[in-house]
This record gives sequence, C-alpha cells and structure tokens, in this order.
Amino acid sequence: MMTPPTLPLSGRRILVVEDEYLIAIEIERWLQEAGAEVAGPVPDAERALALIETGPLDAAVLDIHLNGEPAYVVADRLTERGVPYLFATGEVRIAEGSDYRSHAVLGKPILDDELLRAVSRLIAH
Repeated sequence: MMTPPTLPLSGRRILVVEDEYLIAIEIERWLQEAGAEVAGPVPDAERALALIETGPLDAAVLDIHLNGEPAYVVADRLTERGVPYLFATGEVRIAEGSDYRSHAVLGKPILDDELLRAVSRLIAH
C-alpha cells in the first residue's frame, strides 16, 4: 500500500488577505492542496483583523494594497500576536518603519511552489 504524499502544511491555519478575487482563490487552493486550513481569504483589513481574533493562526499571506488601503495595520496585529507573515504583492516598495522589510516579499504573479516554500519557511521558524 502506498502512503499518500505528505502535505507540508497539514494542520496549519493560514490567513489570506487579498483583494483580487482570482488571486485570492488561487492562493487559497494552493494552500488547501498542501493541507492547510485557510482563514479567509478576505479582501480588507477590517475583516482580516476580525479573523485574527477568531483563533490561532500559524502564518499569514498579505497583499499590501487592499482596495487602496495599506495592510500594515494587519501586519502590526499579526506581529503583536506572534504570527509570522509574508507579503504577496505587486507593490515592490515596502513601507519604512516597524519591521516590515524583514518579512519575505513575493512579487506578483506568484507561483504555487514559490508560495508554498515561503509559507513553509515561515512556519518552520
């Protein structure tokens, strides 16, 4: 009997904050195929902040621009909670201040294996 391939993100809860619907569902699918439970995806900071309060998260994938609003308030809350995150964005400039620049940045378009490797690295720390 063959054992199923291991799912690198099995049992992990990952928050996805992305305002572009097609990108959000693609990221969600990739994470689910790797075994993760996806919180979201949500398109704005308000809903992301509400989701952060609903239970423990293992990691988060954030778009920086959410319908014109920066996602840094979400990043700050994740930092307070000790949740590792990365930015998945078309925006190459990361704001000064806090420790935003120390976080991984995946430029769009994102590749599935690139995303899964980056999220796996976040959780491994």
